[in-house]
Amino acid sequence: MTHSTITMSIDIQQELISHAQRELPNECCGYITGQGSALMQVYPMTNVDASPVHFSFEPTEQFKVIKDARTRQEVPVAVYHSHPESPARLSNEDLRLLNDPNMVYIIVSLEQHTPELKAYHVINGNITDVDIVYREGKK
Repeated sequence: MTHSTITMSIDIQQELISHAQRELPNECCGYITGQGSALMQVYPMTNVDASPVHFSFEPTEQFKVIKDARTRQEVPVAVYHSHPESPARLSNEDLRLLNDPNMVYIIVSLEQHTPELKAYHVINGNITDVDIVYREGKK
């Protein structure tokens, strides 16, 4: 199910930025689960590539996220990763690897002084922007 808008708390936004900063100089990565278009739980994961320009999930961690999300009546809504030194847009490498039309892809860019988050859908190679609406309060 594709979403033109997703919602996340300011806390989740800060969690994503903090994870990106902790993993420097490499990209961070993870899942965010939720219900519908509401993002509710961040799952920071290991970038097994340990690279500043590429990420890959650890398969055992992926399985644990899916299992834990089910117990919370949630599903993975978004994959996030960081771009330590480039803008918050999908790279050619991202487009090659990110091909689940149901998933929202969030990029945390640390290129500028102020971190930037942007979200996208990729359907048949076509990129569509997804608006992020921030809400107050806890997840």
